[in-house]
Amino acid sequence: MRQADEPNPPVRADADPAEDVGFRPKRAVNLRDVASAASVSVATVSMVLNNNPRISRATHTRVQRVMEKLGYQPNRLAQSLSSKYTNVLAVFLPDLRHAFADAYFGELISGICDRANRLGYKIMLEQAKPAFIKERKHLELFDRRFVDGILLLGTHDLHEHLKDFDPTTYPALVVDNNPVVADLDYVMCDYESGAVQVLNYLIQLGHRKIGLITGAAEISTARTVRKVYESKLNQAGVEIIDTMIADGKFTEEGGADACRQILHHHPDMSAFMAGNDKMAIGAMHLLHRMGKDVPKDISVIGFDDLHHAAFVNPSLTTVHLPLDQVGAMATDRLIERIHGRREPVRELLSTHLVVRDSTAMARNSVRGESESAD
Repeated sequence: MRQADEPNPPVRADADPAEDVGFRPKRAVNLRDVASAASVSVATVSMVLNNNPRISRATHTRVQRVMEKLGYQPNRLAQSLSSKYTNVLAVFLPDLRHAFADAYFGELISGICDRANRLGYKIMLEQAKPAFIKERKHLELFDRRFVDGILLLGTHDLHEHLKDFDPTTYPALVVDNNPVVADLDYVMCDYESGAVQVLNYLIQLGHRKIGLITGAAEISTARTVRKVYESKLNQAGVEIIDTMIADGKFTEEGGADACRQILHHHPDMSAFMAGNDKMAIGAMHLLHRMGKDVPKDISVIGFDDLHHAAFVNPSLTTVHLPLDQVGAMATDRLIERIHGRREPVRELLSTHLVVRDSTAMARNSVRGESESAD
């Protein structure tokens, strides 16, 4: 298809169209000013603003640069009234205290915002509080044409409102989870592979007495990690007892409490596997206060690889989750859904183990036992 570009006068390869503008209007910059500076029509500028596929990448980039140089601010309300799309996405966070300050959500949101900005979308942040859901404001965002789609963070199987979304009228995508309560698109890390790497590694180090600090059972990813934990230890000849597992509530305080509970029943534990870095750090803090050396006495391993994991003492062995990439891909896939994608989105991004200083060989371990971890 012919690109909807317009002939332009010859310019240097390194020339910036905006630098050749012979005026800088004191009034608010409008579409005609941008069109004149970029040597295109007003219609072309409008199509750039609406991400029309007829516009070539070169023209799109040139017009965007001119808009930035002139300080052009598009009238989003006028655009949404005259267009099928608002070019706005909502990001839903769970009803948790300090959710917006949480490093895990921050990584996801950073990936989302970076990609959305590059694609010309704005982001609206909302928290799924009970009153908000009860009043069906999550659907009102669509009905009143505030947003084109919603990215759902921190979901679990008790979130009944997930059933309200559907691809045709209320497009939504679950980020880094796959709740069973609704059949929705999702983009997430491969938690199963990450858990397999953790258990193989600990078993190869000679550990058999491994405690699991997990998250809530209604969270799909937590169930996945627990399933791998039980399967791998069973293969290694270890009988799983319920008291070897405790809920750390995904917090440092919860991780410490869960570690204490498990040690109360199993003081001979040689390693702890935590479902996120915060719980792992909480466990290490408790062990230090108890006078236990990590990793000489007890190894600890996390799940996230957030920035601070490398700077605690000892530095935390953990599973790296590509959360910023998950956020970026989730944004891409939701926009594809908004623009007519029919195929379900079921994306898994690879994870890998990052070995640091919080893990070591189990005391009295026999390396030959590692063969059972195959």
